[in-house]
Amino acid sequence: MEQIECLPYKDTGYFSQLILDYLDQKEEVKSFYNRFPNIESFKAQIIEKSSFSETTRQVLVESLKGQYANLSDEKVSRDAAMENIHSLGQSTTFTVVTGHQLNLFTGPLYFVYKIVSTINLAKLLRDKYPDYNFVPVYWMATEDHDFEEINFVNIKDEKVRWTHNEKGPVGRFNTEGIEDAIEKLASLMGPGTNAAEFIQLLKTAYGQNRTLADATRVLVHNLFGSEGLVVVDGDDKKLKQLAIP
Repeated sequence: MEQIECLPYKDTGYFSQLILDYLDQKEEVKSFYNRFPNIESFKAQIIEKSSFSETTRQVLVESLKGQYANLSDEKVSRDAAMENIHSLGQSTTFTVVTGHQLNLFTGPLYFVYKIVSTINLAKLLRDKYPDYNFVPVYWMATEDHDFEEINFVNIKDEKVRWTHNEKGPVGRFNTEGIEDAIEKLASLMGPGTNAAEFIQLLKTAYGQNRTLADATRVLVHNLFGSEGLVVVDGDDKKLKQLAIP
């Protein structure tokens, strides 16, 4: 029979005392956050987040439909994502959101873990609160300016880097010249069906001189779109107008 051993967070030596106090839900730190994210707390969170107007929801839906307009080729997973996008117009739909920078080829594994955790939490909430719908969302940090922090990926103790001369919000960068980085990654990954499929996925996502934001959406969508994950680009005029107040 399989045996599982658990190591308490405090025994790892990795987390600060503040984080440990938060995980232990100590009274001394409760004033710093709204409520602890256990499954029972989400009922109050649902009530609190029920204030969004129908108008605001429709702006979000129309904005996302526009962002997804170029994903017509990814039909099967696009249908799952589009179904969730349309559901955002309904007052009983809520989002479970994670966010991350546009790391090259997803970058650190943490990028993937965050998205998978978000998808799993949305499923758990649907089971716990069947009167509501929960949509997993990945918010792209497209207006981040730190290109040097995201333009590489580590594999087999080597760094695969993409160089670019543009400045400003990285999501607006053109993916021109990224082919060399893809080829280097392919050589490091070596042969195999999974490796070949992933390299082809990268060529599809980053090809056609897309922006880095569009490329990241295509990549993440092809990895997780079948789970109904919705990818949001906040560098969007309609969404920014909602934030003016």
